[in-house]
Amino acid sequence: MIVCLCNALTDTQLCDAVAKGSCRPREIYAACGCKAQCGACTRTILAMIREGAAACGAAALAGSAEAALS
Repeated sequence: MIVCLCNALTDTQLCDAVAKGSCRPREIYAACGCKAQCGACTRTILAMIREGAAACGAAALAGSAEAALS
């Protein structure tokens, strides 16, 4: 799912950045090779950081299920 429309960042990319230690939106953007644009996704990114492994685990499971069905 696209979380950041300006940079076309997906929840999977954001989860990977969080899993690799990014703990601020600025660090996540940097890990994904971009910068914040409009900031509309900042709340979602902060929520993902707070949820940490739980959110990333769920996204990974959903991605695995979609891949298996393809």
